[in-house]
Amino acid sequence: MRNSVPLLCLWSVHCCFAAGSPTPPGPEGRLQDELRTPRNVQIVAKPLVRFNLRTSGDSEHEGCYLSLGHNQPLEDCGFNMTAKTFFIIHGWTMSGMFENWLYKLVSALQMREKEANVVVVDWLPLAHQLYTDAVNNTRVVGHSVARMLDWLQEKDDFSLGNVHLIGYSLGAHVAGYAGNFVKGTLGRITAITEVVKCEHERAVHLFVDSLVNQDKPSFAFQCTDSNRFKKGICLSCRKNRCNSIGYNAKKTRSKRNSKMYLKTRAGMPFRVYHYQMKIHIFSYKNMGDIEPNFYVTLYGTNADSQILPLEIVEQIGLNATNTFLVYTEEDLGDLLKIKLTWEGAAQSWYNLWKELRSYLSQPRSSERQLNIRRIRVKSGETQRRLTFCVEDLDNTSISPGQELWFHKCRDGWRMKNETSPTVELS
Repeated sequence: MRNSVPLLCLWSVHCCFAAGSPTPPGPEGRLQDELRTPRNVQIVAKPLVRFNLRTSGDSEHEGCYLSLGHNQPLEDCGFNMTAKTFFIIHGWTMSGMFENWLYKLVSALQMREKEANVVVVDWLPLAHQLYTDAVNNTRVVGHSVARMLDWLQEKDDFSLGNVHLIGYSLGAHVAGYAGNFVKGTLGRITAITEVVKCEHERAVHLFVDSLVNQDKPSFAFQCTDSNRFKKGICLSCRKNRCNSIGYNAKKTRSKRNSKMYLKTRAGMPFRVYHYQMKIHIFSYKNMGDIEPNFYVTLYGTNADSQILPLEIVEQIGLNATNTFLVYTEEDLGDLLKIKLTWEGAAQSWYNLWKELRSYLSQPRSSERQLNIRRIRVKSGETQRRLTFCVEDLDNTSISPGQELWFHKCRDGWRMKNETSPTVELS
């Protein structure tokens, strides 16, 4: 997602030490040595931070290196002063080499923004350290990025507003430091951090997906915790509570950090379609604790869904409205009808025990039967609300092994201030 970075005090590494003072230890000292090396002395060591203008997404292609203070490489490398400029900043590395995600991101950016400059900030010598040392080095690298940007701003037609910093893992820290130290306001900073509850590099692939599948943007929804999201409670887009992710994310102002959740497919395109389902489950008899295995099938104008389970995050509430989250990999179009199925227990010892426990906890005279008259559905992607009514009003009951059909009976939901001439049981 995007973060706006405030502009703090501006300074560069070499201004902090008087001429003739001893070289400070660590990476900042090595950068000092680079800055103070006389021009007639040949530098053999590779710079600690290099700026590689990528002219191809091929990992075998070396690219073209920019050099701070030297104009000729800008011309030789074909740097476009008026175009967008992306700086990709990698994170901590155990191998000391670029990972495959970086080249995929380069290719995706070049495909989406054909005229743009794509620059990889290579700080491998400082990132291939103990993790704590690499963390400490991010500030130094952020200074180097800021100094490069300040130098580019001296060129005609170059605008800091066209610059987009993309940092992964510790690279996000580097991007934040660069945003603080640069003279001016950057166009955009994306921080791809490993705080996201994803598998390794999943966040990077989601960002790549947002570039190559711009017509299928994935949406994330603000929620306080994962359980509430799994219950389908958090599919609201009011007050910037939802946003597309990755490159297509919209800038929002938030007073505090917020957690965003989404479901994804196994592979690209990752977009899925989220639905909140509100089902009022009514019981005419006292049934004790019950955990029905509910499934729904959604039928739309474009396609029909697979059989989708209704995940029970908490115990089903009887004579109460229960909320569920379901999602589909296909765009179903406008929903027309819903089939609700109560399946028997899956053949596992755990589910057999649950079935037996549920059976033993019920009065012997009772039947396992629930009643449902309506299902209310909200689409996360379109924010559209629909109400589905049971097909046969004389038969609203469902038991294990049975199904109920619901058809769309109105757009929207009944509002709280609406009055009804009859008492609804569901």
